[in-house]
Amino acid sequence: MKKSGTRHKARKRAVDLLFEAEAKDAPATDLIAQRREIYPSDDSVGMMYDYTVRVVEGVVADRTQVDAVIESHLENWRLHRLPAVDRAILRLAVWELLYATDVDIDVVLDEAVKLAQELSTDESPSFVNGVLGRVAELAPQVRAAASAE
Repeated sequence: MKKSGTRHKARKRAVDLLFEAEAKDAPATDLIAQRREIYPSDDSVGMMYDYTVRVVEGVVADRTQVDAVIESHLENWRLHRLPAVDRAILRLAVWELLYATDVDIDVVLDEAVKLAQELSTDESPSFVNGVLGRVAELAPQVRAAASAE
């Protein structure tokens, strides 16, 4: 993934998969496996970017922790009451903030806001930015602790 445009597409695809998985009550990793199986004979399902797979697998593996972090940074909201697309964007971005040490924190915030602008309501970009801004304050400590292990 050399170009930021490719990473943006990979993130958008990851949000789509996380959203679809929640709607279907199916594991997102199963959706990835299905798409990979179909893609050679039907490219309409779209290529599965390596970064998409990385972040979706990360969100799935760390879902309990990611959701707890989001929930603890919401003000006057509950995670299950948010629009599903906002949940998917927040899960992706929080996972990146905490675990994707190769991605700059400001890039994570910018990308999440862009995704909210593209995929969600008019209020979502500022909401997502506010929640992630609070999470970003603790991200350097979490990243440092993870790299020390």
